[in-house]
Amino acid sequence: MSDYHKVYAAWQQDPEQFWAGAARDLEWYRLWDKVFDPYAGQYGQWFPGAQCNTAHNCLDRHVNAGRGDQTALIYDSPVADEKQSYSYRKLRDDVAIFAAVLRERGVAKGDRVIIYMPMVPAAVIAMLACARLGAVHSVVFGGFAAAELATRIDDAAPKAIVAASCGIEPGRIVAYKPLLDQAIELAAHKPSSCIILQRPMIEAEMTPGRDHDWGELVSAAKASGAQADCVALKATDPLYILYTSGTTGEPKGVVRDNGGHMVALNWSMKNLYGIAPGEVFWAASDVGWVVGHSYICYAPLLAGATSVLYEGKPVGTPDPGAFWRVVSDHKISALFTAPTAFRAIKKEDPAGTYITKYDISSLRTLFLAGERADPETIKWAEQHLKIPVIDHWWQTETGWCIAGNPVGLGALPIKYGSSCVPMPGYDIHILDENGKDVPTGETGTIAIKLPLPPACLLTLWNNDKRFRDSYVTEFPGFYSSSDAGYLDDDGYVYIMARTDDVINVAGHRLSTGQMEEVLVEHPDVAECAVLGIADDLKGQLPAGFIVLNSGVTRDPTAIEKEVVQLVRTRIGPVAAFKIAVTVKRLPKTRSGKILRGTMRSIADAIPYKMPATIDDPVILDEIAAVLIAKGLLTGG
Repeated sequence: MSDYHKVYAAWQQDPEQFWAGAARDLEWYRLWDKVFDPYAGQYGQWFPGAQCNTAHNCLDRHVNAGRGDQTALIYDSPVADEKQSYSYRKLRDDVAIFAAVLRERGVAKGDRVIIYMPMVPAAVIAMLACARLGAVHSVVFGGFAAAELATRIDDAAPKAIVAASCGIEPGRIVAYKPLLDQAIELAAHKPSSCIILQRPMIEAEMTPGRDHDWGELVSAAKASGAQADCVALKATDPLYILYTSGTTGEPKGVVRDNGGHMVALNWSMKNLYGIAPGEVFWAASDVGWVVGHSYICYAPLLAGATSVLYEGKPVGTPDPGAFWRVVSDHKISALFTAPTAFRAIKKEDPAGTYITKYDISSLRTLFLAGERADPETIKWAEQHLKIPVIDHWWQTETGWCIAGNPVGLGALPIKYGSSCVPMPGYDIHILDENGKDVPTGETGTIAIKLPLPPACLLTLWNNDKRFRDSYVTEFPGFYSSSDAGYLDDDGYVYIMARTDDVINVAGHRLSTGQMEEVLVEHPDVAECAVLGIADDLKGQLPAGFIVLNSGVTRDPTAIEKEVVQLVRTRIGPVAAFKIAVTVKRLPKTRSGKILRGTMRSIADAIPYKMPATIDDPVILDEIAAVLIAKGLLTGG
């Protein structure tokens, strides 16, 4: 039996008492004047008057409690052929030393620091060192284009930038320093200093007076015994800025606080993910994304667990067994990744042969998030891993799960296609265009009644108006998620698409996500994307782009006809689904999200801006070529 309903009801009955109870699991320099102030900030603030430090709660608290020898962080890099472990004591000391290095460079409470790093321990150390000082970090995905990095430099106005000389992708080394130099040249704001981690694969050229060698600065600080203590911060002070894509193309700087953030994340590790202190938790993401912030760096350490930092891919480093090797080597209890990763593994190893080569008996649960988890991918993972596969839904803006299956409270029955139930703090409504609740089972915009729970964004950096316009103006009293979906009779949440992925076919509003679920039921289809393309007669028509499993030798045209018939059988003629196109691969962000909007622009022959987060721009040309060959695009 699950305690979920009892716990959710306790939150509903007294939200302030609920979160105050969760907050008492952590250490505070000063307790709050009130748990929640509805008149502060953009929609209220959590724990005003309290003083705390996130790095203290991630590291010092555990060392002081006698658990300093426990492993805090495991670095595993198949691309660098390196493994390293950090105890809580060693990680605390390394963070305190690097915080002293930053302080020596003039970084103080409230200053911003951009971190432009690959998946190396220095990235986590830099994040926690900023938290220790009260500096506001902004992690930018390593290897991000110079122009995009420049916009973030100008918006955040960092005192310092911490970067690495290079990152490693399968088959190539990506030099970061030239991109950083170009970004600083483009930016109006100039940081006073850059600290560069020199990796042996490429040694960066240093700019005299501005650039400093990480290793040399850390060695000097160690020799002098310099360490920085934790700074007492207001619970409402910003911990970090994380830029996310905006519909206008200009990035939005999501602002996270210190107090509410650590309370909700600590609560989630035990109650949602079912992880106890000392257990090994692996979020197979990147520190440049919100999952990496929340569940590589902060939440596992707040909970006293061991976090895995993996510099590699689900396939190709070296093969589709990469994840299972990591699980086996480090005795991982729970794995959290994107459905895209599993689709990639399934495509390369449809029979699950590589899974049988490793002892993965330590793995209790697989969590998926970041995009819709289609039922076929979940079923494949269940069949081969023989453990619960939990889909859950959240956003960069919320910082932690909105709807999920709370394993730590006792798992609820799994319903394929659903991300399960709202977590405490989230009062979910499905609204129509007029802001009215729609009947159960009908699709609308998923909205959360204000106030948002702890750990959700406070505002957008230097742009309160854009925060209001983006999230809380469309439906007064609610946060609009811009996701479309519905609730069933049991209160389970179904995420069907972004609201701009609900297409209008001859007056019928149809979910592209529902069609994608049908397409991947076909045994030869590894993954797919459905989008609405412009049509003079019906307004929009759905077009399905399919990627076939490795080893499929059948005629793609025959498979395309079969998937068209499958959609017509499952959804009906109302879907008007007649276009299926086989492509070698789909354009994705580096975190694995399919760039449906860009594909739609190509199909509609609309000019588009190259997405900053795209993994491989060449794929867009491949998509256009296939559309031309099919007579769906005139070329140009």
